[in-house]
Amino acid sequence: MSGRSQGWWLAVIVAAVVFGSVAWWSPRGGAGMWQRQVSPGPLSASHASLAQNCVGCHTPMQGADETKCVGCHAGASALLARQPTAFHADIATCTACHVEHRASTIRPSTMDHNALAEIGLTLLRRDEQNPSSRRVLAWIRAHEQADGDPLHPLVSPREAGLACATCHGTKDRHQQLFGADCATCHATTSWTVAGFQHPSPRSVECVQCHRAPPSHYMEHFRMVSQPAARQPEARVDQCFVCHQTTSWNDIRELGWYKHH
Repeated sequence: MSGRSQGWWLAVIVAAVVFGSVAWWSPRGGAGMWQRQVSPGPLSASHASLAQNCVGCHTPMQGADETKCVGCHAGASALLARQPTAFHADIATCTACHVEHRASTIRPSTMDHNALAEIGLTLLRRDEQNPSSRRVLAWIRAHEQADGDPLHPLVSPREAGLACATCHGTKDRHQQLFGADCATCHATTSWTVAGFQHPSPRSVECVQCHRAPPSHYMEHFRMVSQPAARQPEARVDQCFVCHQTTSWNDIRELGWYKHH
């Protein structure tokens, strides 16, 4: 091939590359042809406005950039003020629990307690000079080697190291009667305790597990609760006199009673 022919073919190739690049990056192709080619799926409804702005969340050659997540969400005062979500203030790892590009109708958050525990371990390792951090790390290592902790049989040792009450204290239906170590009875997959059997309906030791609502310590108890249950002599600590084990609103000799 002559030098002139080689030059001509080289010019054609360069022109094709330049034209292809322009077409690939050009916004005239909708969201940009390159974005349509590499996008793994639609964003969630809350992030839909970023559908044509990949660099709003991603850094080239690195993927999702969590510093950009923090940049947008650092001012979410409502999130940081609520007890169940306040832990986000100390976490800079977002993608372990928040996954986008699944669909606009699917929530992008999936709670993964093991991922949260791993983030906590990372923070503890950075602070391993602190005696309390060393103790927690040593406890987790020991129970991982022992293949579990007998006091927390339903969760992994890493999950057992989480302080459940810091997030779930506002959801404690036991009103602190059973303490703050939720993992002794509950798994992280569900609040329901598999295999739990309520004591006999004939039991009179209800106050070991149950605490009366505030209204029972007010005039409401004498004026409403006792007459409704037809038990004028009932005491607040005698749950079994009025209530049945099927439900708090299932009143003996009266049936289902909705008083509010």
